Amino acid sequence: MSIAFGKTLTVTDTPIPGLVVLDLPVHGDSRGWFKENWQREKMTAAGLPDFGPVQNNISFNDAVGTTRGIHAEPWDKYVSVATGRIFGAWVDLREGPTFGAVFTIELDPSKAIFVPRGVGNSYQTLEPDTAYVYLVNDHWSPDAEYAFLNLADETAAIDWPIRLADVEISDKDKNHPRLAQVTPIPPKKILVTGADGQLGRALRRRLGEHPHIEYATRGALDLTSADLDTARRWRDYGAIVNAAAYTAVDAAESPDGRAAAWAVNATAVARLAAVAAEHGITLVHISSDYVFDGESDRPYLEDDPLAPLGVYGQTKAAGDLAAVTAPRHYVLRTSWVIGEGKNFVSTMRSLAERGIDPSVVDDQMGRLTFTDDLAAAAVHLLESRAAYGVYNVTGSGERRSWADIAREVFRLTGHDPDRVTGVSTEQYFANATGPVAPRPRNSTLDLSKITATGFSPRDHMESLAEYLAD
Repeated sequence: MSIAFGKTLTVTDTPIPGLVVLDLPVHGDSRGWFKENWQREKMTAAGLPDFGPVQNNISFNDAVGTTRGIHAEPWDKYVSVATGRIFGAWVDLREGPTFGAVFTIELDPSKAIFVPRGVGNSYQTLEPDTAYVYLVNDHWSPDAEYAFLNLADETAAIDWPIRLADVEISDKDKNHPRLAQVTPIPPKKILVTGADGQLGRALRRRLGEHPHIEYATRGALDLTSADLDTARRWRDYGAIVNAAAYTAVDAAESPDGRAAAWAVNATAVARLAAVAAEHGITLVHISSDYVFDGESDRPYLEDDPLAPLGVYGQTKAAGDLAAVTAPRHYVLRTSWVIGEGKNFVSTMRSLAERGIDPSVVDDQMGRLTFTDDLAAAAVHLLESRAAYGVYNVTGSGERRSWADIAREVFRLTGHDPDRVTGVSTEQYFANATGPVAPRPRNSTLDLSKITATGFSPRDHMESLAEYLAD
């Protein structure tokens, strides 16, 4: 066996998305050779996914021509050769436009290949005493979804170097189905929590109804449960979009509300983050402008110090700190959320129509965020695979006060905007009978970071006009 020594570590794409070939540096002398077969830091820096292997398997093959496959499993696989040489063939058995695509290559100890979840794997030994090595990032389970393809499938038309009639193949592999009979492996699942809330409904509109997308209400999945880590086969999930939240800002200042806010906004997020970290899931978590005190004279940046004023803001800040412990995370900080159902805009429209002239706070400044836009931003980050981190997501445009927005609602619905009277926060809550949470006076968030990913937030006043027209 001749091994190419002295190569540099390189990663090369193939026609199958996610299937990449690695040239491995091999160092040899009269004693033999040495290589770093899997070196996480170097290989992820070169572009290989940080796939988190949990098991290392070796298949030893005595004879030339031993042929195995084609097997597709719901996990990633890193394939290499310790001794000998193989002809490898991979067929995309995932749902999508590349279903049935084929790639072949010879592997010796100086090459390896990363095989993404759902791509069928097979090989034929070209030398005796071949040791075929593969790392996987999940354990075999009878509940997982597998796909198999016949080695002789006419559509794939793999050009095996040794005729299949002349080699050793198991009866099971001989009887696998042809491509037309293969059930494609679906994408990893996406779980949306808080599915019955304003954002949850917007996410349902954005993501649609598909077998691999789950929408969970609290009744279906209790995020505060101690057994959350066993509530699902989490290895089947690629993303969790956490739209569940305790949002009763004033009630959070009461004893019962305080406990509920901490349970949903902090403890549940910590448990989701632990699940995401354990299983390589991307966690999308929705945060709030209330993590800041509102004293800044400029829009808040993502890395500004957290300084919440009240219990609600404290629980959201704690949730942020928990969410970022998941290695793959997007924390979306937003403000003044408007969606389907009861909200500030619908209330102002109702007051206008009923002839009621409201007093509205005019010393809190910010921008509206419509749930359809927030859902679009979350999906954009997932699909574009933007850098993980914290992102501000609100409507764009000039900041306004609540009173400004109320007047615009009146105007857009054909009513006199001068019927709205601006008052200070102190005046507005002067006669409150229950607990009142402190509010940030400046809720304006800087949008430069999300814009740099290619997402363009809509002007919140234009969105308001569309919302009222609908």
